[in-house]
Amino acid sequence: MKIAVFGGSFNPLHISHAMFADTVIKELGYDKVIFVPTYIPPHKIIEGTVTAAQRYEMIKDFCKSEKNGHFDVDSCEIDRGGVSYTSDTLEFLSQKYKKQLNGEKLAFVMGDEVAAEFCKWRNPEKIVSLADLIITHRYPDLRALEKTVYDNKPTGEYKGDFCVQFDLKSFKYPCTYMNNPILPVSSTEIRARVKENKSFRYLVPAAVYKYIKKHNLYV
Repeated sequence: MKIAVFGGSFNPLHISHAMFADTVIKELGYDKVIFVPTYIPPHKIIEGTVTAAQRYEMIKDFCKSEKNGHFDVDSCEIDRGGVSYTSDTLEFLSQKYKKQLNGEKLAFVMGDEVAAEFCKWRNPEKIVSLADLIITHRYPDLRALEKTVYDNKPTGEYKGDFCVQFDLKSFKYPCTYMNNPILPVSSTEIRARVKENKSFRYLVPAAVYKYIKKHNLYV
């Protein structure tokens, strides 16, 4: 079985996340994509009052709604607590799914907006040794984001999501750069639209929309 791991805050999971996962399945030939919501990300501060458990439950409802077995969610980073480091997560999941992998490596999915600062991550060489990198295309270039405001606050040496242009030619790690559809949707934009009582119904999967409305999130 070919398994890809898709990590992130997913605050909330939106249609672009879902499209990335579906592209990994249908175009890269993977059997399963496992979403792993972070507990405390090392590169940014998660703003707001939505809990890690609620972010996990939104993804869980989405995976259940698909009913095809291709999508799953793992709470390992939330269960572990503390700062969520990808190298620790991949090491854990490699052992957890060892039988299903049949000697294959996991794959790790990340957007090019975070891949741009991958060299600053903890143990990038270890990550590459544990998983094949799949990088998704988020935006044509940073000029497309000039009027967009993101409320995620970067920490440490990180400049923050979408603040550094990804350059495939200078990326020194082996990777697959996905030729996926570009859907310029962000969790930040969705949170803002909910707070301002604007339409967001078709920016998230139906199951996520129902969860947000039911629990009155992001208002």
